[in-house]
Amino acid sequence: MTYKNKKIAFVFPGQGSQYVGMGMDFIDQSPDLLTPLTEFGKKNGVNLTRIMQQGPEEMLKETRFTQPAILFHSIIAMQSLQKHIPLKPDYVAGHSLGEFTALVANGVLTLEDALYLVHKRGEFMIKANQGTPFAMAAIIGLTPAQVKEVCDEASIAGLVVVANYNSPEQTVISGTETGVKKACELATQQGAKRALPLPVGGPFHSPLIAQAGDWLEEEMSKIRFKETVIPVISNVDARPHTSPEKIRDNLKQQVTSSVLWVDCIIELINLGTNLFLEFGPKKVLAGMIKKIDRNAEIISLDTIQDLASAKEILEQI
Repeated sequence: MTYKNKKIAFVFPGQGSQYVGMGMDFIDQSPDLLTPLTEFGKKNGVNLTRIMQQGPEEMLKETRFTQPAILFHSIIAMQSLQKHIPLKPDYVAGHSLGEFTALVANGVLTLEDALYLVHKRGEFMIKANQGTPFAMAAIIGLTPAQVKEVCDEASIAGLVVVANYNSPEQTVISGTETGVKKACELATQQGAKRALPLPVGGPFHSPLIAQAGDWLEEEMSKIRFKETVIPVISNVDARPHTSPEKIRDNLKQQVTSSVLWVDCIIELINLGTNLFLEFGPKKVLAGMIKKIDRNAEIISLDTIQDLASAKEILEQI
């Protein structure tokens, strides 16, 4: 599957990169791309097309809408490129929600099933936290190890854990309101450049939403996970997987586990990846990957305009 001597990884973003109007330029050019979203709306009683197209932004930010919207945008961006250049990845990976998108890209899940699962996942992740005051925050300027130590120390005040290892300089924490507040105070004392509260609907990737993993497991048991020859690098252990059973188990664990994004990118590089293609809104992963390895070659596709430049770059390789 190597493309012109390039070993390629397709990577897909998680929640937080959404914006009103996302994906609509691809649909304007190829209206047939809209069909899966229309079918999703009919089956789930959600006019996600209108929410993506018109907003309001606050509705698009709701986790149950955000997750299928980003997944859909990412897949149609990928499909739009593949119409012009017959690219297949050697590996796939995604940040949190993006791991489901990656499983569409490597054929484990259909787009229809993935949209349904992430919509339910979004609902479960909000519902699972039963009234506990929660918070999440991005700690910038400390090493991941320092942030882990801060969380361990702050746990005296309340549960707080590392949610996302995003880059060597940015780590996201999650947990109870008191735990996260204490961790932010300690991080600032340790010399963090910023301890930035995040506007989120739940304490994602923490034990506070463990029940969401159980509910998601039940939904996944109803859906066929197909065999694949293209490994997905799991957020849970940063290792390549092709077994449908293991992939399903990792997705359950991922709800409460830390997203090991730094380790995922290092693993891909160690496996020989020398070109990353990012599909989805706002090119968030490109920034993270460059902070992990400044020499990484990355092409990002968010808009039709990006599609033209990506085609040009790939044709010149």
